[in-house]
Amino acid sequence: MTTAERAAAAVELGLPAFRADQVSRHYFDHLTRDPQEMTDLPAAARDQIAGTLLPELVTKVRDLQADRGATVKSLWRLFDGAMVESVLMRYADRTTLCVSSQAGCGMACPFCATGQQGLTRNLSTAEIVEQVRLAAKASRDGDLAGGPTHLRNVVFMGMGEPMANYKAVIGAVRRMVEPAPAGLGLSARHVTVSTVGLVPAIDKLAKEGIPVTLAVSLHAPDDGLRDELIPINSRWKVGELLDAARRYFEATGRRVSIEYALIKDMNDHAWRAQLLADELNARGRGWVHVNPIPLNPTPGSVWTASEREVEAEFVDTLRRAGIPTTVRDTRGSDIDGACGQLAAEVLDPPRAGTKEQEQE
Repeated sequence: MTTAERAAAAVELGLPAFRADQVSRHYFDHLTRDPQEMTDLPAAARDQIAGTLLPELVTKVRDLQADRGATVKSLWRLFDGAMVESVLMRYADRTTLCVSSQAGCGMACPFCATGQQGLTRNLSTAEIVEQVRLAAKASRDGDLAGGPTHLRNVVFMGMGEPMANYKAVIGAVRRMVEPAPAGLGLSARHVTVSTVGLVPAIDKLAKEGIPVTLAVSLHAPDDGLRDELIPINSRWKVGELLDAARRYFEATGRRVSIEYALIKDMNDHAWRAQLLADELNARGRGWVHVNPIPLNPTPGSVWTASEREVEAEFVDTLRRAGIPTTVRDTRGSDIDGACGQLAAEVLDPPRAGTKEQEQE
């Protein structure tokens, strides 16, 4: 809800409008939805207010830790039984949450665990924001290795295609960047919205006036291969997508990130790196940054990460062409790091003995 909608909801409950402001401060500033902690509210009304305005939206199913506790991947069950994942990662200079915007995904990219599940449904704005609140609370309370920290970055790179759930995602972004009690008070520059290439939605986001970072999951610079890897490319080709990304930069001044999962013998050729550089440079200099990502393979998949020397040549080719390039620091590969794997395991558990047979 917006601030005005919360006030109206309080009035509908027969309460003064300012009660909504108090509840909002507890949720967005103190990061709690526990009515017993809202001691500035009338004792008789706390459960009613919190129960109506702050229903339980997600329930934790499981946590998996990696990187000596600096990475925590969480599986959440939504009110209707749908499953989503989020990943909280602590780095030396920041703490980042990878958040989901859909349960499953309808984009059907063959190398993606979530894409192979299909789309269950869109998440609501509130379900997205609740993932962020819980991560901010976990960071503050010291649930990550290293003690208390502050959630700084949120990236829409979890389950789902954010631009296919545009209304809820932009609503969540607004709640994230608005100061308390309207929202969580994150910097828009520390929020990243990714897409596999929904061009009209990119242009729409450029007009919102919120300078979030746009990340384009490209994965191939040529339409022949990208049609195979990213089915939506049959609708909007590489050139159209990069033109839209350039328009986003021109509208916001925010450098665009190009995400490129390096897949062995598939898209990791040096000539493809050169083609990518040529396509980017043809649209100007200084507007883009490339993030090659070593692929987190899914169990039983033919897709696997590039060899190190091949990755190095790919990166060097981009850098020699003047493209700022940083290999993504992958986290949690030992805990079903590819998004969607943990949900798939819970929804469709392996038969007894499977892991033992694999080990043999």
